Amino acid sequence: MTETWRRHWRESRRETRDLLRLALPICGAQLAQSGMSVADVIMAGRASARDLAAVSVGSSLWLPLMLFMTGTLMGLTPIVAQLLGARRDTAIRPFVHQALWLALLLGGLAAVLLVWGVAPVFRLMAVPGPVAELSGDYLAMVALGMPGVAIYQALRAFSDGMNHTRPTLWISLVGLAANIPCNYLLIYGGDGLVALFGDALPAPLATLPALGAQGCGIATAIAMWVMCLTMIGFTRRSKVFAPIQLWLTWHRPQREQLAELLHVGIPIGVAIFVEVTLFTLIALLIASFGEITVAAHQVALNYTSILFMLPLSLAMALTVRVGNTLGGGAPRRARFVAANGALVGLLVALLNDLLLWLTAGPVVALYTPNPAVQELALSLIYLALLYQVSDSLQVTLAGALRGYKDTRIIMAITLISYWLAGLGSGYLLAGGHWPGIPALGVYGYWIGMIAGLSVAAVLLGWRLWRISREWCHDAPAMAGD
Repeated sequence: MTETWRRHWRESRRETRDLLRLALPICGAQLAQSGMSVADVIMAGRASARDLAAVSVGSSLWLPLMLFMTGTLMGLTPIVAQLLGARRDTAIRPFVHQALWLALLLGGLAAVLLVWGVAPVFRLMAVPGPVAELSGDYLAMVALGMPGVAIYQALRAFSDGMNHTRPTLWISLVGLAANIPCNYLLIYGGDGLVALFGDALPAPLATLPALGAQGCGIATAIAMWVMCLTMIGFTRRSKVFAPIQLWLTWHRPQREQLAELLHVGIPIGVAIFVEVTLFTLIALLIASFGEITVAAHQVALNYTSILFMLPLSLAMALTVRVGNTLGGGAPRRARFVAANGALVGLLVALLNDLLLWLTAGPVVALYTPNPAVQELALSLIYLALLYQVSDSLQVTLAGALRGYKDTRIIMAITLISYWLAGLGSGYLLAGGHWPGIPALGVYGYWIGMIAGLSVAAVLLGWRLWRISREWCHDAPAMAGD
């Protein structure tokens, strides 16, 4: 028994090392991209409470669209990972080209929706008129970058599936480096430059207009295209992708390969969209509670989302690890890889709880000087301590299932967990519609998030146990097992 445990411990250490080798660069990339959102919120908040509310409400619309595109294009990652594990390198390039065609389509549609489709949503959710108008200007600028970010995400899915996650880290840092100075210049205009460099600044620069939330949208679009063009250049010139010959010839849209890509990717996109929609609809529903509540909710959600990047990165790396292992014909090993990944995700959740407890106060003060916003945001962050375990488990379990290309069940579980258990209970608690419980306001929605994430973790764990067992029973024992 002792020797068996030692062997399992050695295997777990080895697998954890391989998982973290993939996950940490992904986490750095996710943090850099989240850093853009943090910079947007902080800089807009320093401009005015209205600019912060406009960016917050606008972000709750364009981020779900972008994440739906990202999720759909993530269908490329397990396809590439399994092809790589099976040593079928020549089959990878056609799938990447289909993903790029799909990215162009999705990016164009998202841009159209952001320009012409948001006004009815603002009216439906009773967003105050001045905030809605300013948020519409912000979204119109962000729309310009949606095709670029879609192409970037397709190439990123390819790179991750090839076990090369470091390029996305460096390119995300390039995007952050473009976003922050553009934000400063466009949000604050000449007054901001004078405050930074003094009165000696040339007159043309000193008189630049301060665009506020609209300038923030322009900076976001610029960063999106910078990342897109940098990723294109890297995949053209890097030697690590040379065997794939990605840009040597071009494949026109192919029905069969597009169908497989959509078969795997659309459920991922829908699942991510539904998950994010839980947070999006909450942000819109609390818009009528006033600017203080909207701002505090956004600050709390933004900060907790930063810490969520590590379990999310583990999930993305776990998709690659499971996919590679299955492609190599080792289903029993893949089951171990998935279980070990879930355990690592649980440990990360406990680490996040500790970080939230120790750093919440100083971090919230960085977001806003408003004491009312700070107090409410802190109370929401402490409530978020309760869902770190379920949130980390559900995302890592979903990542493992994507490695199996078992994506439709994730979509179904997400719909049940987030929209029914999460949003449904949150609405009842927030509005005082639950018998015997007074209206809890924004706290009700956060309690609903805890319920939805917990239900998702349980159901996804059951599905992973079942699908991994089926693969082990259906496939003959392989040497890799």
